[in-house]
Amino acid sequence: MTSGKPVKALALLSGGLDSALAIRLVLIQGVDVTAVNFILPFVSQKKDYAGCLAKELGIPLVRIEADEGYIHLIRNPKYGYGSNMNPCIDCHIYMLRQAKKVAQEIGADFIVTGDVLGERPMSQNKNALRLEEKEAGLDGLILRPLSAKLLPETIPEHEGWIDRQNLLALKGKGRRFQLELALKFGITDYNSPAGGCLLTNKEFATKLKRLFALKEDVTKRDIELLKIGRHFYSASSEIIVGRNERENKLLLELREPEDYIFQVPDFPSPITLLRGNKDKDSISYAAKLTARYSDANTTCVSVEYRNDKDIMGKTPVDLQLPPQPETDPGLELMR
Repeated sequence: MTSGKPVKALALLSGGLDSALAIRLVLIQGVDVTAVNFILPFVSQKKDYAGCLAKELGIPLVRIEADEGYIHLIRNPKYGYGSNMNPCIDCHIYMLRQAKKVAQEIGADFIVTGDVLGERPMSQNKNALRLEEKEAGLDGLILRPLSAKLLPETIPEHEGWIDRQNLLALKGKGRRFQLELALKFGITDYNSPAGGCLLTNKEFATKLKRLFALKEDVTKRDIELLKIGRHFYSASSEIIVGRNERENKLLLELREPEDYIFQVPDFPSPITLLRGNKDKDSISYAAKLTARYSDANTTCVSVEYRNDKDIMGKTPVDLQLPPQPETDPGLELMR
């Protein structure tokens, strides 16, 4: 940093409280902060918490949407998975590498994160934090204000850009101090700490594993489909059955030209997609599922199926089927 140049930091802002507090601790030391928020296909939020927090903190916000390479990372993580399909260390390295590019573009001197030592055992221990820093090519340039006093001194502290005495020494999963600090700083519009990563969900992780086994080049559209509907699989086919009007609409929006669309034309019915192999057995099973979850009240119903443009055929389905399960797990194997 040249003499007289204002100190500038780029901060990762997830939408949660920890990252917001980390930013506030840096702002009160007179540092110019820009936030970056990553839009990841496996993280779902009903509200734009990152945008709300950026407004509360009075800082600019950059959005970065993960590319298809991120999905490849999830399929083949260098440092393995957590309890389900969550490769937390690899994910953090990905975000830090992207953040480094943004920091270079805007002239930021260092990176700020909301990491709390020991809050997550896999990715927030000293060894993991050091590994992430090294892999991202950011040695000494990642400041973690909430646990800084428990970690080695960083370049921003050594250079005097940041006063280490005004940073914290938080450790573990407790939230009481963070909540008190949020009240003091007037930070209110943040996401809950349990929020959002579908990769930690056992049911979703199982569906993702089957999708990876079924399809070599998984896209972000595939991931969006995985978030909705009831999913049924064979070795080479996937069937997705909409559960309500919203999901039916999304299935139609997300379908690909080669997908088959099933519907009962004479009764209220789900939209069903058949993806992958479309042999006789798969078509028959998709038709049966469509009929089963429709409102048809006759003993036999005709199910229509088509591709993106043309009606491919109709098949009669005997509705003398086992009743629908009282609880639907949203994931079954084709029988």
